[in-house]
Amino acid sequence: MASELTEIEVVADRTASSRCDDGFLRLRRLTLRNHYRDGSSSREYPCDVVTRPSADAVAIVLYRIETSGSPHPVVHVVLKEGPRAPIYLRRDKDLVRPDRAEYRSIVELVAGLLEPGDEGTGGLEKRASLESHEEAGYRVPVDRIRAIGDGSFASPGISDEKVYYCVADVTGLEREEACGDGSVMEEGTTAVVLELRDAIRRCRRGEIPDMKTEVGLLRLADAIGYLPQLGRFASSLGSELTAAFDDLGAGE
Repeated sequence: MASELTEIEVVADRTASSRCDDGFLRLRRLTLRNHYRDGSSSREYPCDVVTRPSADAVAIVLYRIETSGSPHPVVHVVLKEGPRAPIYLRRDKDLVRPDRAEYRSIVELVAGLLEPGDEGTGGLEKRASLESHEEAGYRVPVDRIRAIGDGSFASPGISDEKVYYCVADVTGLEREEACGDGSVMEEGTTAVVLELRDAIRRCRRGEIPDMKTEVGLLRLADAIGYLPQLGRFASSLGSELTAAFDDLGAGE
C-alpha cells in the first residue's frame, strides 16, 4: 500500500509533441455540418470530441444494511478514495470561480472501463464484479449484482463516454485488501464506508465532488426503496405510502 500522497509532479508535458489520435484518450478534431428535416443545413463548425477505444464504463454501488444498534435499518455504502491527477492539477489553472480545494484525493464509486469480452448478457455484471474486488476488496458473486436503470453520459458536450450503474448487497461478505490493477494511477486507493445519508450529504456539500457517485447513490436509494431524507425504508411507512412508492425506473 502506497503512503499518503504529498504531491504530484509534472515530469514532462508532451502535449505539443504528441498526436491527438494516439494514447489512452483520443481527441478527434472535426469539422461538422448539421442537416435538418426541412432540407436546410447549418454552416460548418469545429467540434472536438474526447474518446477512447473502450468508451463506456460501469460504476457499482456496494452497500450493506445493518439492523443492529439502531431502531431502524441503516444503509452503508462502500466507496473508494484515492488520488486523481486531472483534478489535482486544477491548482495550476486560472479558474473563473476560484477553487481552494487541494484534491489530493477524491471519494467516489468503484468503477471501471468496459473491455472486450464484456459484451452481451451478464457482461456488465461480470465487469462490476471484477472492479469490486480490485478496488474495494469484495468478491461479489455476479448473481448479487444488478443494473439500476440505463446508462448516462458523463459530459456529452465533449465526450462520448456513457456510464452504466449497478448495485450489489455485500452484507455478510468478507472484505479483503483491495488488490488494485497494478497501475500507478490506482496506488494509495483505500475503501471508505459511509452511511448512505451522509454520503449523499457530502456530495451536496462538495465534499464528494463526483457526479457519477451522486447519481449512483440516489439510484441505489430508489432501487432499494430507501428514503434518505427520512432515514427510513418506504416499507416501514405504512401500507398507503408503501403502495405509492415508485422507484422511478431504478429497478428496471
